[in-house]
Amino acid sequence: MWFFRSPRIVFGEESLDELTQLEGRRAFIVTDSNMVNLGFAARVRQPLEESGLQVALFADVEPDPSLPTVERCARQMTETAPDWIIGLGGGSSLDAAKAAWFRYERPDVPLEMVNPFETFGLGAKARLVTIPTTAGSGAEVTTAAVIKDPQELRKLEVASYELLPALSIVDPFFTAHLPPQVTADTGVDVLTHAVEAFSSTWNNDFSDGLALQAAQQVFTYLPRAYEQGARDAEARIHMANAATLGGLAINNSHIALAHALGHSAGALFGIPHGRVTGLLLPYTIEFTARSGQGRYEGLARILGLPHQSGEAAGLALAEAVRNLLRRIEQPLTLREAGVDAAALESHLDGLCDRAEMDPSLATSRRIPNREELAALYRCAFEGCSVDF
Repeated sequence: MWFFRSPRIVFGEESLDELTQLEGRRAFIVTDSNMVNLGFAARVRQPLEESGLQVALFADVEPDPSLPTVERCARQMTETAPDWIIGLGGGSSLDAAKAAWFRYERPDVPLEMVNPFETFGLGAKARLVTIPTTAGSGAEVTTAAVIKDPQELRKLEVASYELLPALSIVDPFFTAHLPPQVTADTGVDVLTHAVEAFSSTWNNDFSDGLALQAAQQVFTYLPRAYEQGARDAEARIHMANAATLGGLAINNSHIALAHALGHSAGALFGIPHGRVTGLLLPYTIEFTARSGQGRYEGLARILGLPHQSGEAAGLALAEAVRNLLRRIEQPLTLREAGVDAAALESHLDGLCDRAEMDPSLATSRRIPNREELAALYRCAFEGCSVDF
């Protein structure tokens, strides 16, 4: 037996108007300073106030939100007692909103203890609305948040089915003017979600359809969105939708090896999440495909790639991903992403330790041993094909 989980999703132009329908007394916006400076926070505040809500604002979320930031945000929620929590921004702000919402509802439960197997009773105090401003993380529809522990230099995957937002608003207005670098970093994240949701051991018919559609839209529209920006409204709309489709796919399947490696390397070396998982994706595809366990034929077929066998499909997919990364000027190696060779070797044991503990590893179709993890990091640093 399986369950399909999704918030109520409102998408398309002027979907922000849905906020005027919220009923309650107080709302609390979780975002970052850039959203304030761009006027996006004020754009969200207006319909909330039109609905009669008093609005408070927390605008201190940083990239890769940290535990101290989440705790500070939760304390401010407790002071204002909101009925609605509004996550506004990229994946970092949406993840921070989820984690702070949990701590607001359950201050007695540390985030490290959150898991999908317990019931926590969320929703007694407030409900969550998510509004993405990038086309990437899919966090607007997922039941997990990734929070950085700055002391342990690792990322916590805070996952509970109760973290599912009540409402997700996908308005392409917010993504129309994303800078090229942000477009690339976040767009590659969509692709990684699509590929790993489809190839995860938890895949199912429902997640497969979402993953295939998201992957096809990324290959079609991401280069256009990167190269044309706001001049290509069609590409922006389809990438915004692809991000949400990818989020739904991983929410009902799971992520896999590229995320396990990327969470570890991203936290240690400070590489943006989408960028690091994207550059690692071809290596993990090759590694899995070499074992004959990859399940890449469906992706290869819909993308028009050779797929005579599972291994051939995986290798063709890995090369297609690399070609896409080149077109949108993304790094293909950890070296290109700014990692120093000596730093990689000195931290390799720690990287492998954290990757082995990452929940994403459990749903990978081929799980590497310790030596293979180290070899994958070295291949990703040097840019060599994975032949083991």
